Amino acid sequence: MNILEQIHSPAELKYLSETQLEIVATQIRELIVKTVAQNGGHLAPCLGTVELTLALHKVFSCPRDKFVWDVGHQAYAHKILTGRLEKFSTLRQKDGITGFPNRFESEYDAFGVGHASTSISAALGMAVARDLDNEDYNVIAIIGDGALTGGEAFEGLNNAGMSKRKLIVILNDNEMSISQNVGALSEYLSLIRIDEKYKRAKKDIQRILGNIPKIGGSVLKTANYVKDGVKNAIVPGGIFEALGFNYIGALNGHSLTDLINVFEKVKANIDGPVLIHVQTKKGHGYLPAENNPSKFHGIGKFDVLTGLPIASNSIVPTYTAVFSRALIDLAAKNKNITAITAAMPSGTGLQKFADVYPKRFFDVGIAEEHAVTFAGGQACIGKRPFVALYSTFAQRAYDQVIHDICLQKLPVVFCLDRAGLVGEDGPTHHGVFDIAYMRQIPNMVVMAPKDENELRQMVFSAVEYNCPCSIRYPRGNACGVPIEEDVEILPLGKGEILQDKENATVAIIAVGSMVKEAMVASEKLSLENINCSVINARFIKPLDEELILNIAKKVKYVVTIEEGILAGGFGSAILELLNQNKIYKPVIRMGIPDEFIEQGTRNELLKECKLTSEDIIQTIKDFEE
Repeated sequence: MNILEQIHSPAELKYLSETQLEIVATQIRELIVKTVAQNGGHLAPCLGTVELTLALHKVFSCPRDKFVWDVGHQAYAHKILTGRLEKFSTLRQKDGITGFPNRFESEYDAFGVGHASTSISAALGMAVARDLDNEDYNVIAIIGDGALTGGEAFEGLNNAGMSKRKLIVILNDNEMSISQNVGALSEYLSLIRIDEKYKRAKKDIQRILGNIPKIGGSVLKTANYVKDGVKNAIVPGGIFEALGFNYIGALNGHSLTDLINVFEKVKANIDGPVLIHVQTKKGHGYLPAENNPSKFHGIGKFDVLTGLPIASNSIVPTYTAVFSRALIDLAAKNKNITAITAAMPSGTGLQKFADVYPKRFFDVGIAEEHAVTFAGGQACIGKRPFVALYSTFAQRAYDQVIHDICLQKLPVVFCLDRAGLVGEDGPTHHGVFDIAYMRQIPNMVVMAPKDENELRQMVFSAVEYNCPCSIRYPRGNACGVPIEEDVEILPLGKGEILQDKENATVAIIAVGSMVKEAMVASEKLSLENINCSVINARFIKPLDEELILNIAKKVKYVVTIEEGILAGGFGSAILELLNQNKIYKPVIRMGIPDEFIEQGTRNELLKECKLTSEDIIQTIKDFEE
């Protein structure tokens, strides 16, 4: 009997026994594994939080009680239990349910997420709003140990502890050991701490000691020192207690009995900020994911029986792999090259660099701001750091890029992976803003390669420019062109003409991933007697002004194409250049519109944004008419 299929709202979990909940946990895991195998997604984190999710919904009353998931890549069970079971097969598909909590998708998703370390700050904001409205409900932030490495998480903890407001933070510890003190003693002390008798006894002792004539205050102060010293020696969580939280844990995150028992006591007895530390196992219940949680953290389609990924037929390397190989080769020639990432060594391709040059590789955790300033410090002492981040996560360090790198003209190279439309992870992960936010910063060079060989050239060239540089490149396979081992250093700020026809009526100026689409469109248009000149800009900043102006003067109009937002982007830079030089011709800008693009395959989204070769052809034909 499938109990899960009979659950239409989380409120129904309150009537199930723990034995029935265990069955539901198994059925949820089976569904998650089956769906992610077909669609891809975040598997290991979600399998690790099934019991935690069930216990939360068993004890608390969502959506009145607010659940704020950090990152949200561990919230699949939450989605399944909150009315999205029938749609779960559409996970991460175009027009389907999203891979992260989304306020527009369900009232059960209290806060939209996708980036790390935000949950505590958002939850505290909700708790303050609740108190201002004289309401009485629970606000619960669920944060992983990885996200806790982000500075915003500690900012939130500090503010929440100081506020003394009723707030629950659940620390889902599934990887690093925050505390050695786990097991029966810790669980026993945790249960004592939330018991009313313990709380009353603690207050009584403080009152009695404080009332001793003359020496009472000193005795109480000394007793507190002794208490804190002993507590920190035998009870985990001293750092959280110091921040103003009642600490409870560490608990077995796969024991429904323990979780439900503690959640019920916390709900009934604690009014201030409390942190509940639970320990879970990534991939729990699916052996391949348990054995290799990093591989199954975020994974494409795979075979459920073997756990093996369904191999792509393409032999073309990914841009990530090309970047990795180029940086390793560059490091062999230059001992000052270092590589830095923020908890994404595999995703950015730097794990292979780390294998070859372990002392020159640095993973700083989910701490992009720190990563950038850390790189700046290295650059001050003669190192040449390459900071590899996903474009969407680099946004988190914008101030540091301006203040700590560009203002000081430090030669740090930002390698922005997943630039452009990333596909199924949706709007929280699309890397569409970096062209606009990088090109406006003084002293910054901004590049985008048309193919894998040009990416290799840009990696080597960036070191020669001796200034802040940004290189953006898309997710997925490259173009399949030969990669030259002997690297040509690209002249700073120089593009290239790919087609220059004397009778051309239009100049297509493309950058990065859009160059290939522009060339395909131009070749097809020539068959219809519409001749185009095509420029590979290479550099978004500085622009190749001479090349662009000369071409623009020859044609009737200009088309710019970029896989980034139009507002303030590459097309805007071309418009500014033409205007400054009094070239007043029509400029058609093609790029990402002023809206957040939802999920889908990259090809689906490119078509939606009218950025395929066919869209370029149609745009030019419409203008020619």
